Amino acid sequence: MRLPRRQLLYLAAGAAALPAVSRFAKAQSYPTRPVRIVVGFTAGGSTDIGARLIGQWLQDRLGQPFLIENRPGAGTNIATESVVRAPPDGYTLLMVGPSSAVNATLYDKLSFVFLRDIAPVASLIRQPQIMLANPSLAARTVPELIAYAKANPGKITMASAGIGSTGHLVGEFFKLTAGINLVHVPYRGAGPALTDLLGGQVLMSFAGLSGSIEYIRTGKLRALAVTTATRSEALPDVPTVGESVPGFEAGDWLGIGAPRNTPAEIIDRLNKEIAVALADRKIKTRFADLGGTATALTPSGFGKLVADETEKWAKVIRAANIKPE
Repeated sequence: MRLPRRQLLYLAAGAAALPAVSRFAKAQSYPTRPVRIVVGFTAGGSTDIGARLIGQWLQDRLGQPFLIENRPGAGTNIATESVVRAPPDGYTLLMVGPSSAVNATLYDKLSFVFLRDIAPVASLIRQPQIMLANPSLAARTVPELIAYAKANPGKITMASAGIGSTGHLVGEFFKLTAGINLVHVPYRGAGPALTDLLGGQVLMSFAGLSGSIEYIRTGKLRALAVTTATRSEALPDVPTVGESVPGFEAGDWLGIGAPRNTPAEIIDRLNKEIAVALADRKIKTRFADLGGTATALTPSGFGKLVADETEKWAKVIRAANIKPE
């Protein structure tokens, strides 16, 4: 039996729509089993805390466990590789941060290309780094620090949590833009670096706000500036580096990625749920306690942030000739 042309067109259109309807239905039912969020650091740090905050929110909203899996090592590359190799089904996610952008240039022989192999899902938070000084340093402002460094080249030691860490890269960026020489002293982690800064074994550091704010408030450390484009709500009287060094802007950020080819419908659903979380007063307060600002971006907006950061830190790594440990 021959069908009328119009009926054939309707049937063809309906058949073509079936995959899209199926994908939509799958996204609406997602998740149907536990989801892993892989963190490239040990438990207890700001990245791990951020993962647990958003994981608990998603678990409560979507009705399935969101399990945090800590896989530290190789500057987060071990965690990233495990997610790159995971099925692109929305059940394995990755906490993404500055190291993801830095490692693209810092390491020569990675088995993945981050911008190609990890799909952006959502941003979570933006955080400033703080330019910290031991009170013994003869500089109370950024201009005074620059003047002292130029008059005493090689005399100011700058601690970091290790080669390629955010604090190290921000410090190298500051050296390049300010035209000064600071002696980098890498440590194995933020804790030991902070301990020696407090003890005066080193004179300054760029570090995260959450781990240092109490030392600033009690006068044990001096905050010379924040590294973001605007001042921090937690330290409104502390200027930005950019107020003294035009064009300087840097900081920490966190977000979530997934293996490439993860269905767009699942990524969009996660992005929308996370955007709701970031608008929630309690979540915003918890992220503020970490020293940052909840920042919602679309998947494409977050992807642009990661790409821009990758390009920015590539220039710094090459100019400063930074090599991994």
